[in-house]
Amino acid sequence: MNIAIAGGSGYVGSALTGYLEQMGHHIYILTRNSKNKKNSENITFIEWMNPGSKPEYELPPVDAFINLAGASLAQRWTEKNKENILNSRIDSTREILRIFEASSHKPEVLVSASAVAYYGISDEKEFTEESPKGESNFLQDVAVRWENEAAKAEDLGIRVVHARMGLVLQEFVPPIVSVYKMFGGGTFGSGIQWFSWIHLRDAVEMILFAATNKEIKGALNITAPQPAQMETLGREIAKVTGRPHWLSVPSFIIDKMLGEMSVMILGGQKVIPQKALDHGFSFHFPSLQPGLINILKD
Repeated sequence: MNIAIAGGSGYVGSALTGYLEQMGHHIYILTRNSKNKKNSENITFIEWMNPGSKPEYELPPVDAFINLAGASLAQRWTEKNKENILNSRIDSTREILRIFEASSHKPEVLVSASAVAYYGISDEKEFTEESPKGESNFLQDVAVRWENEAAKAEDLGIRVVHARMGLVLQEFVPPIVSVYKMFGGGTFGSGIQWFSWIHLRDAVEMILFAATNKEIKGALNITAPQPAQMETLGREIAKVTGRPHWLSVPSFIIDKMLGEMSVMILGGQKVIPQKALDHGFSFHFPSLQPGLINILKD
């Protein structure tokens, strides 16, 4: 397959690119800095979102387009940074739509990243792809507006999958593990908040699964089938690292340290990947402890 990726140099994008390359696909990575990138047999870099760049003239017919582009959430949520987080996602999606409209050959599918934040925050509810959007907050608003923009590709006859990403284990866990290794591990906030996670290997395979399975459209939760509460996450990290789980960090301290961004630790949602399960996707790491052992074994 010919597969185009926007955001191919990010954490998930880089892993996805490597996986697709191993599978024998040709990947076209849209990037703002194509001049300092070197093409290979299966990877071609194409400039986009710069003045005068016209990727539609350089892209061959592609079978699938995967959109992972967007500014990192791991930055202080000042008003300026929040605007950049939102606009980077909306602007890149609009540019993808423009490319589609300008191209004579449309891809069969657009897999566009979103987030489980779409469901809002709850300590009690369980969410599947059929669940409605939740009470508004910054991340929820970003997810909803991002999906609304991507959905416009349906008007061009393109199947659209909204890949609602959970927290990628390999990105989220290492900073917490470092605290445990310094014997400072314990409960963050109440500990009952849900942690809907996904192992990186399952995330990239599920994205390709969505691109190649024509029956999948609309929302797709990119999460493991067994979410955990933050208290459980901490105790499992303690087991794997051989360090104590004994301290408690009150919510007000995390709020003070992180501001509005503290919702990523203190808020959560219990998200089930029902659509992936219904379509027979096989998880390498459906439960938390094996996933943690895998990423922390070294």
